[in-house]
Amino acid sequence: MTTVKEKAWTAADETRFGEQGGVLTYGSYLRLSDLLEAQRPQSDPPAHDELLFITIHQVYELWFKLLLYELTDARDRLLAGDTYLPRLRLDRCRAIEHVLVNQVDVIDSMTPQDFLAFRNKLAPASGFQSVQFREIEFLSGLKDPDFLKRFRGLTPDERARLQRRLDEPSIWDGFLAVLRNAGFETDTEEQRFAAYIEIAHDQAKYGPLWDLAEALVDHDQAWSLWRARHVLMAERQIGTKRGTGGSAGGSYLRTRVPLRFYPELWELRSRL
Repeated sequence: MTTVKEKAWTAADETRFGEQGGVLTYGSYLRLSDLLEAQRPQSDPPAHDELLFITIHQVYELWFKLLLYELTDARDRLLAGDTYLPRLRLDRCRAIEHVLVNQVDVIDSMTPQDFLAFRNKLAPASGFQSVQFREIEFLSGLKDPDFLKRFRGLTPDERARLQRRLDEPSIWDGFLAVLRNAGFETDTEEQRFAAYIEIAHDQAKYGPLWDLAEALVDHDQAWSLWRARHVLMAERQIGTKRGTGGSAGGSYLRTRVPLRFYPELWELRSRL
């Protein structure tokens, strides 16, 4: 039987789902006034495609924020011995990364002439300076302390964030912790490959571990696909010109394409 108190609560709660509730609006919940004021083109006279350029990169940073949220949770749960929820988090990351790759089609709609109309306003700003992008790489296992020396214009908070990602365990560390919890030795490369091969050949027993390893490869592959798509986009826009941040442009980006977060899981394919 529903009590009078329960009826009163239900009635009050349901009013929140109509405009008569007045608790939140779509715009206030999403803080749209702040979000939509964040696109500030710099060119004068205005260059039509600068808004596109700003918007696409801001959207990337929003997705990077979500990726860091999901990857950090996956890492923490791996370190705690969980295999199920980390795989779900990584599956979501793969879906997000699919969107990242496809978003390049939007910026590819900009011609080189359209980009040149405002490109000089960007220097020395560059995608190289994306702190969240480097955080994702560090958290995923591709740690390079030299980036902190090469970054320009880092705020103290940004530098601290990057240093923390360098110092803390990576997702790979979490995966190795899961293997140790399952009874495998991981101190040497030989021990790790013995573990991978045993897991690969007995999926009935080690199915969750194999699925988790494949989810890591999916994340790695998706990030590599984004790098490859990005370099083609850059070369289509600027050819062999130097990047606005002073890098070698497309030639530098190409050196990043072969990098892997989990090279041992790729090498495993050759050993099966």
